[in-house]
Amino acid sequence: MLGACVIFKQLFSRDVRVRSQVGFEPERRGSHPYLGVDFRTLHSRAESAGSIPARRIRRLFSFQRHLLSSRLLRGAPHLNPLHILDEDYCGQAKCMLEKVGTWNFDIFLFDRLTNGNSLVFLTFHLLNQYGLIELFQLDMVKVRRFLVLVQEDYHNQNPYHNAVHAADVTQAMHCYLREPKLAESLTSFDILLGLLAAVTHDLDHPGVNQPFLIKTNHYLAALYRNTSVLENHHWRSAVGLLRETELFSHLPAEDSLGIERQLGSLILATDITRQNEYLSRFRTHLDENDLCLGHASHRHFVLQMALKCADICNPCRPWELSKQWSEKVTEEFFHQGDIEKKHKLEISPLCDSEANTIASVQIGFMTYVVEPLFAEWARFSDTRLSQTMLGHLGLNKASWSAMDPETSGSSEEGESEPGRPTEEPSSRALSQGSQET
Repeated sequence: MLGACVIFKQLFSRDVRVRSQVGFEPERRGSHPYLGVDFRTLHSRAESAGSIPARRIRRLFSFQRHLLSSRLLRGAPHLNPLHILDEDYCGQAKCMLEKVGTWNFDIFLFDRLTNGNSLVFLTFHLLNQYGLIELFQLDMVKVRRFLVLVQEDYHNQNPYHNAVHAADVTQAMHCYLREPKLAESLTSFDILLGLLAAVTHDLDHPGVNQPFLIKTNHYLAALYRNTSVLENHHWRSAVGLLRETELFSHLPAEDSLGIERQLGSLILATDITRQNEYLSRFRTHLDENDLCLGHASHRHFVLQMALKCADICNPCRPWELSKQWSEKVTEEFFHQGDIEKKHKLEISPLCDSEANTIASVQIGFMTYVVEPLFAEWARFSDTRLSQTMLGHLGLNKASWSAMDPETSGSSEEGESEPGRPTEEPSSRALSQGSQET
C-alpha cells in the first residue's frame, strides 16, 4: 500500500506532462504501430461458440425502439409482438429515471434495464427534463442519432472507460447542476454545455493511459505533442460527431464554433495531470471569496470543477456502487500492466498487479486526488449532498483500509481530516467509519 501512496504523491505533487517534439505518423484509427495492439479489442473477451453477442441484442432492442417510436410519430399502430419485452424494460427504466437526481442512483441496474443503452436513455431524458431540446430548437432525430453514435464510440469492452462510466458521470453532473448555487446562477446554455461535456468527456477512450501512448509512439501522442493526449482526442471526437450529425447546424456558425470551443475547455479540464493547477485556482477563489457566478467566465470555471468532481466521484458513491467501479478501474490498470510486461516495456505506475492491490490503489487515489478536490467542493457548495459524498468517501476508504494489511496496522495510530493528508505515508489511513451522511 505504501508503494501506491508514494506513487500518487509523486504524480500529484506537480503536473506530470511530457512535452516533446515528435513527428506525425499517419495511422489507422484504433491501431498501434509499435505493439500491433488494436485498442478496439484490447479488453475484449472471447465469446463462446454459438452465443449471440450482447452488442447484437442491444442493436435489436434499439431497432425495435426505433420502429416503435417511428410508428407512434406517424400515428400508426405497432403490430410487432416483440415490442412487449422492450416496453417492459422501458417501463422499469422510466421508473428509475424518476429518481435520477438521487446520489445512490444505480447506473449498473439502469444499464441492464435499458439493454446497454443507459447513456442514450439518461441523456435524452435530462435534455428533455431541462427543456433544452425545445429551448435550443434541437431536432429530436439528430439528438437521438448523436447520442447513439456517442454511445457506439465508447469501447464497451473496456472494464472502466466505457459508455456506462459516461452515463454515471452525466448523472453525477446532473446532481451537481441541481445544487442551489449552480441552479440559481447557471444559464440554459451552461447546462447544455455541462451535460454534453459529461456525455463525451471520455469518448473513444482506448483503455490505456497517456504514458502508454507516449512510450509506444502512438499517433495520438504525436498528433497532440504528448500533452493532454486523451482529452484532446475525446474533444475532437465529440466535435466530429456534432458536425457529422449537424446537431447545431441551425445555429449561426459563430455560435456552433463557440459551443465546440467551450466544450473543449471543459473536457480538457479533466486531464488528471493538471489536477493541482485547477485545485489551486479553485482554492484561491474560495480563500479570497471572489467567485462571482454572474460572470460567464466564473460560471465556466465552476462547470470545469463540477465535471472534474463528476469524473472521479466513484469513491464518494455508496459502497455497493463504489466497490464495483474500483474493481473495474483497477482491472483496466492491471490489464495495461500485463501488456507492458508482455512487450518488456516499463510498467506504468499503479498498473503492476504484483506490486499493487485494489485496496492500495484506491487508498492512494482517495488520499491524494479525491479528498482534496471534494473538500474544496464542499467549501464551495456546503450542502447535504456534499456532506453525503464526504461521508461515503470516509466510509469507503475505511473499508478499503480494513482490506489492506499494511494499512490496517497503521490506521490505529492516527486519523487524518478529509482533503488534508498527513505527511508520512505510514500514517495516511483515514478512519472515518463513524462519519454520517
